[in-house]
Amino acid sequence: MLKIGNHLSSSKGYLAMGKTALKLDANTFAFFTRNPRGGQAKAIDEEDVKEFLELAEAHHFEKLVAHAPYTLNPCSADAHLREFAKNTFADDLKRMEHVPGNYYNFHPGSHVKQGAEAGIEFIAGMLNEVLTPGQSTTVLLETMAGKGSEVGRNFEELRAILDRVKLQEKMGVCLDTCHVWDGGYDIVNDLEGVLEEFDRVIGLDRLCAVHLNDSMNGLGSHKDRHAKIGEGQIGLEALVRVINHPKLRHLPFILETPNDDAGYAREIALLRSRYEEVE
Repeated sequence: MLKIGNHLSSSKGYLAMGKTALKLDANTFAFFTRNPRGGQAKAIDEEDVKEFLELAEAHHFEKLVAHAPYTLNPCSADAHLREFAKNTFADDLKRMEHVPGNYYNFHPGSHVKQGAEAGIEFIAGMLNEVLTPGQSTTVLLETMAGKGSEVGRNFEELRAILDRVKLQEKMGVCLDTCHVWDGGYDIVNDLEGVLEEFDRVIGLDRLCAVHLNDSMNGLGSHKDRHAKIGEGQIGLEALVRVINHPKLRHLPFILETPNDDAGYAREIALLRSRYEEVE
């Protein structure tokens, strides 16, 4: 069965997100742990969590893919911003334990003219401070498009971060189709080659989730502008090959396309109709 969902608003709690996912015919979803443009986190409602976990079990939800707020920059040139990122990240990991065993995805950050190597050291340093042996959450580094001074613009930079993390078993990668395309990886004409390179550099055993998005821009544009499925430069057929690829088809796919609920429902239905069930 295709494991697919979209980003949902967490403002009304876990149970509301779960019910919305079911209405969209989703069996997983993503959500921001707090305001994506700020640091405020909604208080955890234990009863809401309990009811959601019961709903998720009854409807066989797949792993959730939580997302850190965009404002976190663990490799900022400003020490105060790095401290903010670390404290927020640590708090989010504690909050994630209310829904244990899921994923927490984040953008590695921007080195802001310090150089990628310095950025990599800062990111790994933060991870080594916040990861704990007892956590059930797997932290995912997201592949980035390479705009500005983003770290994670290629597989080698993600591998360099992973190599410096002590608790290796707590780490994974989320591949964003728009980002890798904009970053110069040709998933339209050479998906197999891109996956072989990912496996050589990082290891496909590290790949835990996929952000499934079309792109408004061309290969190697380094822009990061998502498009609706089939309405961008990647195209429907290439994305259908992604969800059906034997090395990817078991992963949760999260839509981050510019849509409302009706649009997400249409995309989920479309992709389900093109998913090839195997014995």
